[in-house]
Amino acid sequence: MGDGAAYRVVRYRPDDPAPRGTGRLLVPHGGGLALDGADLPPGTALLLPPVHPARLAGPALALTVPVRELPPAALDGVVLVDVSAGLGRVVADMVRAVAAEADALGAAEFDAVCDRIGELLRMAVAGRAADRPSAPGNLAEVETVVRRYVRAHATDPGLTGRVVAQQLGWSLRQIQLALQRAGTTPRALIREERLRLVRDRLRDPADRAVSITDLAHAAGFSSAGALSTAFRRRFGVSPRELRRGRG
Repeated sequence: MGDGAAYRVVRYRPDDPAPRGTGRLLVPHGGGLALDGADLPPGTALLLPPVHPARLAGPALALTVPVRELPPAALDGVVLVDVSAGLGRVVADMVRAVAAEADALGAAEFDAVCDRIGELLRMAVAGRAADRPSAPGNLAEVETVVRRYVRAHATDPGLTGRVVAQQLGWSLRQIQLALQRAGTTPRALIREERLRLVRDRLRDPADRAVSITDLAHAAGFSSAGALSTAFRRRFGVSPRELRRGRG
């Protein structure tokens, strides 16, 4: 489900490569996993980068995750995630639940749930990295908090990277560095969250009577034209075309 390099939940098969521009979270499902022939401890999930040479085996559910949603650590290599307890277990349970209910979820609902899984996954990995006294772990934690703040305040038309920094009590440079490691910028992240919000509302029957102009303003865009230009560039269709079912 979704657009382009989007979320997908399937049973893992070694001969089924991830779509271009995505990584995958492999959650054990009825047994343990093995990495390069070595059995992993029970309750261990694997977060795979877009391209990985590792040899994997074991029954698992594979959640395809767009690169823009991957924790920075997952861009450098395979990450082991403890899903036996705490936040990691919550993530694993959510992956299993969304896999079981995928056919009953609409596209907007599916993407919304997976967005939350991605956010919690970044928090889990950031917490793991923060246990090590290294700058990358700190930046990963900053990125997670910034993403959560932007998602909660995306409709504020005055939201900028500087505003985010002021509200969180960090320097703008610190936020820029954290997001740079994830391949984005404060401005791009804010635009992405606003576009997702509009996309979800366009798919929601309850908002069918809301005009594109009103949706644009409600999501923080200056005009319907600004929204349409950014929306087409991101999703390949205009807001009106998506509403008509062409996206």
